[in-house]
Amino acid sequence: MPRFRCLSVLMLAGLVAVGASVPISAARAQNVILDAPALVPQKKKQGLPEIRTTAAPWPRLDPGAVFCRTEDDLVRLAANRSGTGGGGTVDCRIVNTPIPIEIVERRGPGRTEVQVKGQPDTVGWTDAWLPEKSPSGR
Repeated sequence: MPRFRCLSVLMLAGLVAVGASVPISAARAQNVILDAPALVPQKKKQGLPEIRTTAAPWPRLDPGAVFCRTEDDLVRLAANRSGTGGGGTVDCRIVNTPIPIEIVERRGPGRTEVQVKGQPDTVGWTDAWLPEKSPSGR
């Protein structure tokens, strides 16, 4: 029996010596995993930050569009611009900043009755091209 004990002690010592010579990482030895998504902060993307913009109102009158009080004013303005006589004075203004509008009525491509959104008493006419859908890319 003492021989077997001595032999088993030598075998155990040999296993310990072999195990000590094999490098084991500290995380593996402790059975710790550090790549859990909740524990490790996400890396930020390279490049410029994403900028979110608010959608421009549509339909709208852009700067440079004409806004007239009546349809007759719009017709007189067209006559004055074409150079033919008989135009007379007009009650129109040039838009300086984008104005959100609602389309009330269309009378051909150059005559559209519009109402300024949020101001029900401000109704007028414009010769601006206003498609049914918002132009792409805006």
